Amino acid sequence: LQKMNYRITQINIDFEDDNFELSPTEQQDVIEDVMSTTWEASDGDDLVEEITAATGFCVNSIDYCYVLQ
Repeated sequence: LQKMNYRITQINIDFEDDNFELSPTEQQDVIEDVMSTTWEASDGDDLVEEITAATGFCVNSIDYCYVLQ
């Protein structure tokens, strides 16, 4: 399966954690990092997995667009 490039247009990240909570500023920094990155993934599910792995947080919802070469 060919990898595609994606840009995130909107994302909702689950920052809830039993033993650890980011401040609102840190949460915004994570969101801005995610949205300013061009992600490489094979499909939408893979994209969510890539972001989850990179941030360490689950993605509740996501909107994205393709980046054409």
